[in-house]
Amino acid sequence: MDFASIITISILCIVLFSLVFIRVPVDVVMVGAMTLLLLTGVLTINDALTGFSNPGVITVGVLYVVVTGLKETGGIGWLVHRVLGRASNEKNAILRLMLPISGMSSFLNNTPVVAMMIPAVKEWSKKIGVNPSRLMIPLSYASILGGTCTLIGTSTNLIVNGLYIQETGTEGLGLFTISAIGLPCAIAGISFMVLWGHKLLPNREGFLSEVTDDHRQYTVSMQVPKHSQLIGKTIQEAGLRNLPGVYLFEISRKNEIKQAVSPSEIIQSEDILVFVGLVDSVVDLLAMRGLLPATDQLEKLTDPQHLHCFLEAVVSENCPVAGQTIKEGGFRNKYNAVVLAVARNGERINQKVGDIVLRQGDTLLLQASDDFHVRQKDSQDFYLTSKLDGSSPVRHKKALAAVSILAAMIALAGTNLLSMLEAALLASGLMVFFRCCSTNSARKNVDWSVLIVIAAAFSLGKALDKTGVAEVIARGLLDMAGQNPWISLLIVYAITVFFTETITNNAAVVLTFPIAVATSNQLDCNLMPFIIAVMVAGSASFSSPLGYQTNLMVMGPGGYHFIDYLKTGVFMNFLIGIVAISLIPFIWGF
Repeated sequence: MDFASIITISILCIVLFSLVFIRVPVDVVMVGAMTLLLLTGVLTINDALTGFSNPGVITVGVLYVVVTGLKETGGIGWLVHRVLGRASNEKNAILRLMLPISGMSSFLNNTPVVAMMIPAVKEWSKKIGVNPSRLMIPLSYASILGGTCTLIGTSTNLIVNGLYIQETGTEGLGLFTISAIGLPCAIAGISFMVLWGHKLLPNREGFLSEVTDDHRQYTVSMQVPKHSQLIGKTIQEAGLRNLPGVYLFEISRKNEIKQAVSPSEIIQSEDILVFVGLVDSVVDLLAMRGLLPATDQLEKLTDPQHLHCFLEAVVSENCPVAGQTIKEGGFRNKYNAVVLAVARNGERINQKVGDIVLRQGDTLLLQASDDFHVRQKDSQDFYLTSKLDGSSPVRHKKALAAVSILAAMIALAGTNLLSMLEAALLASGLMVFFRCCSTNSARKNVDWSVLIVIAAAFSLGKALDKTGVAEVIARGLLDMAGQNPWISLLIVYAITVFFTETITNNAAVVLTFPIAVATSNQLDCNLMPFIIAVMVAGSASFSSPLGYQTNLMVMGPGGYHFIDYLKTGVFMNFLIGIVAISLIPFIWGF
């Protein structure tokens, strides 16, 4: 081995050790590895930065804007309701999640599917009372399994098919050629996660524990408008029974007050639902489709709704409205802000918001223009004002436009009229143009740490390829197989999985394809079993966050560590490998 090869192997070991045993942020580890490869001369500047110009990485970044438009219009809630529904328990939740995601990933690139569904799954997890850390890995695994079912399911399949056409001069594989092995693998993988694999998933401290640390309880009234989709449903069916951090206190219906609300209570038009809960949960409630804040003051704010945000403000002794009701004191006219709820030292305030007499120390949940916090910064009317990060009023009227833009993006990319990047760029532009999201929120919602991790990971794969380390390891292992085609197929599969877990899937199949061809020629047997094995193994990245972009994408939202992927992924790798190696020779023959 030369100096560059030794340096590359050493850096790879350092990366793996850091991710497994040291709690260092993933983006710091990957950028550090890229820097070392650059400073030691293993990679040139162009090689080290190749990931930052990769269309897949840019596509992920652009899709954050599309997701922002869906989130701010309530489109995410629509996806949750239509695609995921309601789950009775954790097993049912994983099944409801993995089936549709694997189906979508069969015909769409896995990365945008996961990018769009991460916020939807986070919102869904709150509604069904399941920690996000129990669902994010199944989300990624479902997209990976779905990608093995068709030729266009993942870029890895397309790369292998292109190499196969170049090698043989044939027309290549059909759209559903790989389905014969991909479908059994997907069924086996989903069954494993539902029946036993979920037991290996971590239960990270998440929203369920966080909300209990906040003692500010707001009382907020929500109205059921005419033509709401909740009308005629029971409280249980509408998903209002077991909301995390907030509970339904009473229903006001004409001249009747219903307390201790039954889950079988039927929701009627113009019902006033009174909830008590913590600030983050109340903000989520304000975004729920089919409910509106029970006030007519929001329509009288002077700024357009897309410039609004949620804030909290603590009333001071100098506030001119203190000692008066919110309505009598003209709070909206004075501050161009609407009080949505009031918290008072854990006390439950059983009054309409406009009739509440404000006291010193009351904490107000406000909807106001984005500059309210700046305008009141030096005011003595409030002890403290703070903008709630990442929260803005949902513009449900734009939901149809946002979902239509999403559908158009999927159709254009799925039919190959546009590339995934081109379709995503068009969709993000339309989201901003039609005011499904503002330019400021679009910028703020891009998760740069995820993009940096993915882009930096390319440099490590490039180093293993460029120094020849990957090929040396592969050929050394194949020499052990002798003339047995089954063992040779197993080794080709295992080598591809190993490289997929360490240097990304696309780099892995490019490295192992010529090895697969050489092995087939040496054994004088059919090439197809080895090509299919490379395809499946190139997507079977379950044990590491490095091998596949979707694993990296869910790492932050799920609060995962490297070891979390190992615990579940090793079993998944063995299972999919057994299914693939057992069936491939019978389907295509040596």
